[in-house]
Amino acid sequence: MSFSAKTIWKEFSHSKIGIVGIAILVILFSMSIVAFVTIPLDNFKTWNDPASWLLYPKSAQPAWVNYFQSEKIPEHLILKPISSSQQLDSVSVLTDSFVVNYQYDGFPSDFIYQYTAKYSGSPLLQMSVTRPDGMILQLVSTSLPFANGDTTYSSMIFSTQDVITKNIEDKKTKYAFSLDGMSSEKIIFSKLDENTILKGPYVFRVHLYDVSGTPVLAKSNLIIGGKVYGIMGTDELRRDLSVGLLWGTPLALFIGITVSIGSVVFGLVYGVYAGYKGRSTDEVMMRFNDIIYAMPALPLLIILAVTIGNSIFLIVGFLVIFGWVGIAKVSRSMALQIKTLQYVEASKLMGQKDYKIIFKHILPQLLPYAFASIAISVPGAITTEAGLSFLGLGDPTFPTWGQILHDASSYSAAARGMWWWILPPGIMIAVTGLAFVFMGQAMDSIVNPKLRQR
Repeated sequence: MSFSAKTIWKEFSHSKIGIVGIAILVILFSMSIVAFVTIPLDNFKTWNDPASWLLYPKSAQPAWVNYFQSEKIPEHLILKPISSSQQLDSVSVLTDSFVVNYQYDGFPSDFIYQYTAKYSGSPLLQMSVTRPDGMILQLVSTSLPFANGDTTYSSMIFSTQDVITKNIEDKKTKYAFSLDGMSSEKIIFSKLDENTILKGPYVFRVHLYDVSGTPVLAKSNLIIGGKVYGIMGTDELRRDLSVGLLWGTPLALFIGITVSIGSVVFGLVYGVYAGYKGRSTDEVMMRFNDIIYAMPALPLLIILAVTIGNSIFLIVGFLVIFGWVGIAKVSRSMALQIKTLQYVEASKLMGQKDYKIIFKHILPQLLPYAFASIAISVPGAITTEAGLSFLGLGDPTFPTWGQILHDASSYSAAARGMWWWILPPGIMIAVTGLAFVFMGQAMDSIVNPKLRQR
């Protein structure tokens, strides 16, 4: 039975699991678009660069876990400034303000101010915080290194520095409890009458005074340390897992679709040609097919990845090499039936060349089967790549879901209860595979005569 594109879509649209598969696939493609649009390419390139993730917390849970907690865990906050400037006589003053409404039930683990200043001379940098009760605490007052001309200077101020604790000593008498041995962040965020959290709006201000010109803070970030962060949390290497999960989506689709299309196209042409030619050509080609089919794919993939390389493009090529043999067997059996039809015999009598008969009369009849095979082959390619990556044989430069699971295994995430590092990539692999399985089953019910009768 021949199928047109319109007929196939009409049949497919009546399949509930097919529509569910399409819906999941649309969501996955939408996530891929979001990854390309919202996540800078630099984040993708620096996935394995520890220096790029220093400002993020280590092994932090997703921020939404606070919705299921009676006591709110402090969230790791990376704050951007509200900038203003003014001229006081001959002094230029640049002010960056950071506002945080602290409503958590635990003290922050620390705070860090990161900045890059462009200036000339030796400007004065001062940092203070205004608490919800109105108390102002001076934290830092320091001069930046002197420069004769324009210069750029980058540095960080940590809450663990002794200078911050010393600068708030003059407020010691206002507290009703001893501050000895307390960290600066606990002093700042404590109530005056008891050592408990003072909730409310805090305003951190950084002033840069310069008499030699107008200073510029090219980079200015305030990090309030916490134990939860972002939508998907972070791993042991401080990497934002939402970045890895989002970038893993287009990578998984690229691997699955590329491998399945390559395998199906090559297997289809190979099998049809063998079936059409028949005799010794068919015998030789199918014996070669049997040899490839008998090879253990996973052990050979492991050997090839270790000896030749673990580039993601090489892995795709290896998967295509081992993925076409089953398609070739089925397409050969179909070609044996189709080549006996009258219109094929008529084409031979008219003197058409073999490649024209194959590509014009036989292969078009196998397109519905090809579409079903492509959909069904995608999950196998994705899970095989994930398995190789989990074994440490994947491409470490790409944040695939299998690579994320490999890193989780390396740092004993399961034993440490870090579920947010394990479940999301596993679920994404399963859901992606399920989408293509649903679509493949819907297509199979269209092209398979026995299933159509049911």
